[in-house]
Amino acid sequence: MQKNKLSKQLELTHEQTSPLFRIMFTQNINEPQRRHFENNICAFHIGQGYFLTVAHNLKTEAKLFKSIDLATFELDILPYLNTPQRQLFANCFVLDSEKQRYFWNSSNPNDYNAAIETLKQINFDTRWVTFLEKKICQAHLIVQFKEPHFYQNPELTAHFNSTTHFAETAINRHTFLIEVALTEAFYGDDIALYRIVNAPNELIEAMPYVKTNFTLLADDQQDYYCLQSSPTSEVGKLLNKAQIEGFTEHFAIFPERVGGNYVLEGLRYLIKGYFRFGSSGAPYLVYNAKENTFEVNAIQSEACPIQLSIDNKRDGNFQYVNAIATPLNNIKEKLEMYLAQ
Repeated sequence: MQKNKLSKQLELTHEQTSPLFRIMFTQNINEPQRRHFENNICAFHIGQGYFLTVAHNLKTEAKLFKSIDLATFELDILPYLNTPQRQLFANCFVLDSEKQRYFWNSSNPNDYNAAIETLKQINFDTRWVTFLEKKICQAHLIVQFKEPHFYQNPELTAHFNSTTHFAETAINRHTFLIEVALTEAFYGDDIALYRIVNAPNELIEAMPYVKTNFTLLADDQQDYYCLQSSPTSEVGKLLNKAQIEGFTEHFAIFPERVGGNYVLEGLRYLIKGYFRFGSSGAPYLVYNAKENTFEVNAIQSEACPIQLSIDNKRDGNFQYVNAIATPLNNIKEKLEMYLAQ
């Protein structure tokens, strides 16, 4: 049994069998010279092309776009600019008449900061969720292998082109991009559900996934693990033991300049165990000995600080040794509805 468990553990970290991926928000995806990746977040496949991660990064601000369609630029931005601001944006953005888009065209850091401040002053919404809605950006799943084929299958690789499949020699990986769309965000629970779009089913069927486990587990659960990016790089993967230490009826205010602050609330696990900063969206897995499988039970949401006194001062002296995770039980009915479709 231990050998079987070890085999399953190693599968969770191997590039060909791991259900852990990353979602990044992309701009100018079809133009390699202008392509831009931001807002990197852990995500994991729960089957049928559905991916779970956190929701809080959707409400963070991109601050500035790398390109924008002509209509949005000329209707939602230009009319609200004063004369100096209009001159700034005329210097920073150039119109590509064929694509009907304005593209960022300045290498001056001062222009970059000034444009960000200008968008704030006119209350232009630069949250990532709004960028998705306005199609200023897209969300893509990042899938990477040491070998050049998608899950070692040349036929599947043929579904990609030069903009969605390219070699990254600096990290010795071949990167594949798969578009995903936001299906629903559960902001109070800090969970977001995405689904693969514009891709054939055979690509989805080739991708490893982990089954959901909606059980609320007790704090004596022994076979509990976190699957996250490796400690020093987002390319690798790490599986480490975790322990449910307690439970909280959570309440935290998420600051949001544009839409107004919102509340993170509901049942959470208090987790003891290693987690790296940047692990938001990582799955917590429980081992099912009867089935010899790992099942996802919760999602890494926040760091949980303890406050220390250093030089008899407490302000700002925090050490992060615990994590706060959202049990999938919080959105059980919604997830079951989507997976049954």
